[in-house]
Amino acid sequence: MRVKICGITQANQALAIARLGATDLGFICVAQSPRYVAPDPIAAILQALMVEGWQGGTVGVFANAEVETLVAVIHQTGLNTLQLHGAETLDQCQHLRQALPHQRLIKAIRVRTAADLAHALTYVPTVDALLLDAYHPDHLGGTGLTLDWQALQTFSPPCPWFLAGGLRPDNIHQALATLQPDGIDLSSGVEQRPGVKDLALVAQLFERLNQPHSPPIPNPV
Repeated sequence: MRVKICGITQANQALAIARLGATDLGFICVAQSPRYVAPDPIAAILQALMVEGWQGGTVGVFANAEVETLVAVIHQTGLNTLQLHGAETLDQCQHLRQALPHQRLIKAIRVRTAADLAHALTYVPTVDALLLDAYHPDHLGGTGLTLDWQALQTFSPPCPWFLAGGLRPDNIHQALATLQPDGIDLSSGVEQRPGVKDLALVAQLFERLNQPHSPPIPNPV
């Protein structure tokens, strides 16, 4: 299972989290976010990771950005994955796929109703993975809000998917006993404050993940 720690802003924390076992590190490329990192610092962090020999996913998180902007940031930083966390259409995703054929593409969906899950499936032919996050009327992500895991039990797309939204070391076993995502995504659940990770919590997360968790309890008939 992939473990993505998102909202990285510091090289020393990126290196520490990579050493703890993260498969993917996320960098917020939305200027309005308190976790925003500009392209030049991202490039410096990726260079430090390369020197370390780490070969995981480096994910730039964007929202409603122009394709030209996305392409410029990817070329400036060397990020190998894009996560689209806004209201990007299927046509926009297809255009981006053509413009950046060598980058992985993740489409994030903020889930309120079953219709959002059905909408997520329309992106499957174009993206490499989906990410389900909790809906907030004013914030795109990093809110600490948790999804209704029971409502996601029938979600089984024909592509990998990440579970996000309010995951923490103390609830990860419950989440994974209920659902079987291909990856998990944490940000606020392992932070001291926005953009500054709590490395003790990150270490605790991996300790919990290395412990067996109970299988899901079937719903009563």
